[in-house]
Amino acid sequence: MGEIATSKRQITFYYSSKSMRAKQALAYAKAEGLPIEEIDLLKNKLTGTQILELANRLHIEVADLVNKEIPAYKKHFEQYCLSTDDWIKMIRYNPQIIKQPIALRGNKTILVKTPTDITKL
Repeated sequence: MGEIATSKRQITFYYSSKSMRAKQALAYAKAEGLPIEEIDLLKNKLTGTQILELANRLHIEVADLVNKEIPAYKKHFEQYCLSTDDWIKMIRYNPQIIKQPIALRGNKTILVKTPTDITKL
């Protein structure tokens, strides 16, 4: 499909190192002995293609990848009606606004809402 490589042997875990939910899910996965490839979105910028692919894998629009509940969104983006390309650019340069953590394994992709969600993969 795109440039995100997946494997049935490991979970690729996209997260923010500042997120408590992500830290809890990561700790849970490690405690369960799940093989994890960690990708901290604050240290590793996603490409536009990767952002689009994550949205497609989650069966949502790119705009729906944006966490509209965080202060950074409300302060800087709430007043705008942006195109898909514009949202991709906003996410690339402001990775703190993306909903996360996102976990992938093989053909499955989920937005992790609770630490135990990772076992759904």
